[in-house]
Amino acid sequence: MNHLERFHAVMNFQPVDRLPRIEWASWWDETIDRWRAEGLPDGDRYELYRHFGLDVYYQYWFGPRARTLPKPASHGGAVVASHEDYDRLRPHLFPPFDQDRPRLEDWAAQQARGEAVLWITLDGFFWFPRSLMGIEPHLYAFYDQPDLMHRINQDLADYNIAILKWLAPFCRPAFMTFAEDMSYNHGPMLSRGQFEEFLLPYYRQVVPVLNEMGTRVLVDTDGDVTAMVPWLQAAGIEGVLPLERQAGVDAAAMRRQFPRFLMIGHYDKMVMPHGEAAMRAEFERLLPAMRSGGFIPSVDHQTPPGVSLDQYRIYLRLLEEYAAKV
Repeated sequence: MNHLERFHAVMNFQPVDRLPRIEWASWWDETIDRWRAEGLPDGDRYELYRHFGLDVYYQYWFGPRARTLPKPASHGGAVVASHEDYDRLRPHLFPPFDQDRPRLEDWAAQQARGEAVLWITLDGFFWFPRSLMGIEPHLYAFYDQPDLMHRINQDLADYNIAILKWLAPFCRPAFMTFAEDMSYNHGPMLSRGQFEEFLLPYYRQVVPVLNEMGTRVLVDTDGDVTAMVPWLQAAGIEGVLPLERQAGVDAAAMRRQFPRFLMIGHYDKMVMPHGEAAMRAEFERLLPAMRSGGFIPSVDHQTPPGVSLDQYRIYLRLLEEYAAKV
């Protein structure tokens, strides 16, 4: 099987020769710096995939912020606090998205030949207003500024749909992710009522366009997403990543509860510095979910700099071994 055939078979709960071997989030800059000092050759993300023997999964993120958008004063700070602020900054949002068509055409051609899998990321309807309003003010805005929240999300939905309609004639990604990060280690950061009022109407505008393209629809959210899965399914979302183990997520339990839900990630990155036995035990924990279909194992977030290059190579050897156990 080639990369694309293998991806589609897994996502359709069909037999495969082996599971995909991927790094969905690549590695921290600090991790790469360490590995370079330990002998890793130079190369970009995709060259390193090939160096490590991983399957090539190209990712393209369509960001709705122009480079001219002012930066917040601090991480998680605000640049929009009112309709007037949004009006003032609107010219710095939703920039043209056609500048990378040659790269996308090349990646789409590689996908068509089965040499790679292409996925795109779009800002989601929790993530984007938070990035403008700031972490804490955004949570208050569900109560205090609902009109502004809806205005921002309608603009984002229109922008995402325009991207997809432009993309569809020449590039149909195998899957996509909405960037959201709307859960933490104790569950969702919003209620189901808030999800249904402020996010669901906009998912229901964008998801059908993705369905028409034949693109699998996933959400990227950290923390414990388990309670949120029925909400996502109601929005037409087919799966999630990264299923962070440190937040208590259990893929085996999720598979029992949601038999056809798609999952990517879930390998506990925190075991990697503890040697081969610990890494093998983590693969053994994942093996039932790996054999259930609809699941691609990968480090549950970026490999941290506490992992040496030799330790990472042990992980890769075990990944190759266990990917063939299905």
